[in-house]
Amino acid sequence: MAGETVLVSGVAGFIGAHMARRLQREGCRVIGVDDLSGAEGANLPAHIEFIQADLASAAGLAALPRGCRVILHLAGQSSGEISFDDPVADLHKNTVSTLNLIRYGIDNGCERFVYASSMSVYGNVADEPVTEAQPCAPLSCYGVGKLAAEHYLRVYGARLPAVSLRMFNVYGPGQNMANLRQGMVSIYLAQALSGGKIEVKGSLARYRDFIYIDDVVEAWWRAATLPAAVGRSINVGTGVRTSVQALLDSICERVAGASYYVRGSTPGDQSGIYADTRCLREVLGLRQFTPLAEGLAKFLEWARRDAPA
Repeated sequence: MAGETVLVSGVAGFIGAHMARRLQREGCRVIGVDDLSGAEGANLPAHIEFIQADLASAAGLAALPRGCRVILHLAGQSSGEISFDDPVADLHKNTVSTLNLIRYGIDNGCERFVYASSMSVYGNVADEPVTEAQPCAPLSCYGVGKLAAEHYLRVYGARLPAVSLRMFNVYGPGQNMANLRQGMVSIYLAQALSGGKIEVKGSLARYRDFIYIDDVVEAWWRAATLPAAVGRSINVGTGVRTSVQALLDSICERVAGASYYVRGSTPGDQSGIYADTRCLREVLGLRQFTPLAEGLAKFLEWARRDAPA
C-alpha cells in the first residue's frame, strides 16, 4: 500500500488517529476526515491532509476528494449509553454516514472499505466465546445502527469490497479520559486517577474482552490489505474472558488509594461477552495479543504522563 491514498474517517478519534499514524509509517498518503464534535482534537495526527466535515450531510460528502483507494471508516458515536439520549442523532452519526461513504466509495471506484462495527451487534449471548455466526439481537440503539450499517455493506458488496470489524473493548493511550460514558477501561482509570473513587454501573460479575490498541491497529492494517478478509465480519478481541471485578482490582492495584463501589446500571448494557477469535487467527493471521496487565501498565503510564488535562 506504500504510495496509495487512504481515507480515514474519524481521524481525530482514538482508533482513527492511531490508524492514520500506522498508515503514514507504511508510506501511505492519508486523507483524514472528522467533524471534531468530540473532545479528541489533540489526537489529530500531524502531516495528514485533513478535512473537517460531517459525513452524514451532503456537504460533508461533497468535500471528499477523488482518488482514494481504501476507506477506513471509524467515524461515529461509539457509546451504547449515549445512543439512548438521541437515537436519531446516533442513526445519523453511525448509519447514515456509513451509507453516504458507501455511495462515495462506489462512485469513486474504491477497492476496499473497512468498517468499525462492534460487539454490540450481538446483544445478550451465552457464557462462551461468541462467533461471527451468532444471531444478532442488539440491546442498544447504537448496536442496531452498527448492524444496519453491516447489512448495507453486504447489500452493496458486489460493487464495493468491504470488511466489517466487530471490535470488543478497545483501550490504550490516546483514549478520551474525559468521556465517562464511553470505554470501560478508560472510564475506570480516569476516575481512579482523578479522585480515587470508581463508580461502577452494573454488576461486578459482568465480563468483557479487553483488547489493547496496538493489536487493534494491526487487525485493521491486515483487514485493509489481505484479500481473504473481503466480505467478512470479523471479531476483533483477544478471546480472554475478564470480569469487571478483575479489571477493577487490577486498576486499584496500580493506583494507590483507589477503590470502587456499585451504583445503578447502564441502559442497553450487555451482561457479558468475549470473542471467538478463530476468524481473526485464520483470516487475518493475528494470534498473539497484549496481556491485560501489560496493556494497563502502558495505558496508566501514558495517562499519568501525556493525557490531556
